[in-house]
Amino acid sequence: MALRSRKKKDAEGEMSFLQHLEELRWHIIRALIAVVAGAILAFMFKNFIFDNVILAPNNPDFVTNRLLCRLADAVNAPVLCINQDPIELISIKMSGQFTTHINISLVAGLIMAFPYVFWEFWSFFRPALYEKERKYARGAVTMASLLFVMGILFGYFVITPLSINFLGSYRVSDLVNNQINITSYIGSVTSVALSAGITFELPIVVYFLARIGVVTPEFMRKYRKHAIVIVLIVAAVITPPDVFSLILVSIPLLLLYEVSIFIASRVVRLRAEKDAAAEAASEA
Repeated sequence: MALRSRKKKDAEGEMSFLQHLEELRWHIIRALIAVVAGAILAFMFKNFIFDNVILAPNNPDFVTNRLLCRLADAVNAPVLCINQDPIELISIKMSGQFTTHINISLVAGLIMAFPYVFWEFWSFFRPALYEKERKYARGAVTMASLLFVMGILFGYFVITPLSINFLGSYRVSDLVNNQINITSYIGSVTSVALSAGITFELPIVVYFLARIGVVTPEFMRKYRKHAIVIVLIVAAVITPPDVFSLILVSIPLLLLYEVSIFIASRVVRLRAEKDAAAEAASEA
């Protein structure tokens, strides 16, 4: 079904291919303006962004570090107390810190503008949907934004401190000292947070794939054991060598997979009921 502009639908009917491109161009422009506006805001609040957000997980006073140290004292497991010796960060390029400032501002702008960016692309595809499909898709847009924010928070408050503790203190030899470049540190922090945000979109991706028949709940159940192994391997790599940290990271990811199976099952069941109703109506 061709995409149609709600404003032009009554007057012109279906839009041409060039009109679709023109409309898509304006959606992209508005999304980019939102990202740039967020980036400018983040650029202006440099001290807060860097001292209280980007560099905070490296600080012993960071909330996750403090909670894990309290837990370590309570259960007598010192290995849980992480990031008590902050990593010393260096900048080795003349323009390194300025370039880093710009890059972080763009990433922060993307994160802040994500709900609006997602809404812009949803607005472009919305005219192609039936009214009932629009109802479900509206919920999907809201849920996608919430899941992305939850993923960012999970990646920032849970995975990032564990990764900093493990990667920042890991040595192949006592003869080799770690001197972490600021761009490497920030790249790790942002990539972990964004990756977690994208990973938390799994239920939404499964929903649409199940709608078009690419993914089935039977397929996901069949490969559940493989998914569990992959999650445990990833969690083991990014966490300290203790069972608690492994479980802390693994459980939310495994829950996402189970939720995705439930969503796929519901989509398949609703589609089957719809097909049965249509068949009964045609026979009548």
